[in-house]
Amino acid sequence: MKHIILLLRGIVRTYVVLGLTFTAAIIPLLASDRPTSETAAAPTVRNVVLVHGAFADGSSYAKVIPLLEAKGLHVTAVQNPLSSLADDVAATKRAIANQDGPVILVGHSWAGMVISEAGNDPKVAGLVYVAAIVPDEGQSAGDVVKPYPPSPGLGEAKPDAAGFLSLSRKGIDEDFVPDLPPREKAIVYATQGPWNSACLADKVSVPAWTTKPSWYIAVNDRMLSPEYEQAIAKHIQATTTTLPAGHVPMLSKPKEVAAVIIDAANKAGQH
Repeated sequence: MKHIILLLRGIVRTYVVLGLTFTAAIIPLLASDRPTSETAAAPTVRNVVLVHGAFADGSSYAKVIPLLEAKGLHVTAVQNPLSSLADDVAATKRAIANQDGPVILVGHSWAGMVISEAGNDPKVAGLVYVAAIVPDEGQSAGDVVKPYPPSPGLGEAKPDAAGFLSLSRKGIDEDFVPDLPPREKAIVYATQGPWNSACLADKVSVPAWTTKPSWYIAVNDRMLSPEYEQAIAKHIQATTTTLPAGHVPMLSKPKEVAAVIIDAANKAGQH
């Protein structure tokens, strides 16, 4: 009887050890089978190139950049010369070339023209247009806005002797960034980038949105027609977000703008 009891204890110990070994081996396999949404917090595309528009510089993205970096994104803000479409596209392409993988390309206002041309680069996985001018094939910025009534803001753009346009203080305060506090409006006025009026005639050959997924942020604009922004977002079949903001939502609604860029980084690689 004693021998039988000892034999049974040995059998039980063997099965317990085997069970623990099997459990230890299977847990990592089960963890690896979790849905992607639980395990993959990092964006699909890690590089973001931000392109500013007319009457601005890279600091127009100052509030958005930390929010993107907090999500693990590598961010580069281009400093456009605003001298011609070709010059701005060249500056943007240099920034794209410096990235170590796929890129989300973001363009504000005039830079919608720039990213529509530069976005044909094979590294670009998706386009984010922010209150932007978006051309069809062979169109200039002048062609794009011609069917719509002149905006109040463009009436405040004054040329210098070389033909470069700058916004008046009234244009900055009431039309460009009407939803910012006075001290921030003063900074925007002081740092604005004069824009060569000849840019209005520069044409985009084949716009990148015809082959790349696009996102569009439309606003309550006084620099571009709000009706235009809604119409073009629909025309290019963009994932569209409408914000109660002025022409530069990156400064007045940075969290909302960052959320759209992060969404693009998460989804562009799936197209």
